[in-house]
Amino acid sequence: MDKNEEKLLRNELVRLLNGSGAHAHFEPAIDKVPKKFYGASVKELPYTLWQLLEHMRLAQFDILDYIKNPDYRERQWPQDYWPKEKSPATTSEWNKSIEHIQRDLQEIKELVENPKTQILEPIPHLKNGPSILREILLVADHNAYHIGQIVLLRRLLGIWKD
Repeated sequence: MDKNEEKLLRNELVRLLNGSGAHAHFEPAIDKVPKKFYGASVKELPYTLWQLLEHMRLAQFDILDYIKNPDYRERQWPQDYWPKEKSPATTSEWNKSIEHIQRDLQEIKELVENPKTQILEPIPHLKNGPSILREILLVADHNAYHIGQIVLLRRLLGIWKD
């Protein structure tokens, strides 16, 4: 791949991580959620907005840690990826979760944008592991899926405006 193709790939990956194209954006999906709905549920779905938000945070951090940490330790599914609590204890906890998601996503985008990051090569400390590209696509795919669920749940709760 030449430098122009690589730059194009990196730009498209960042666009995908940002939720462009057919994907919903994170910020509008979680914007102006009234506190009383953080832990609200509907009978059709097995999770709350808080549980979706925290799951996104936990999973995205795990993938980032997997990419960059030579001492990475695999977490247990599902207990380490889904919160037990249906609602955050405070609005501050809700906001911190959002901030962590945004901060970790920014770090992932910076990895993609850094020309020193060998996105097509296996993750350096894994030798025969997956490529960084695969993990970046996993983050984008996973986030898009759960952002869609957040929008769906907000619609069912009557707190989403098209």
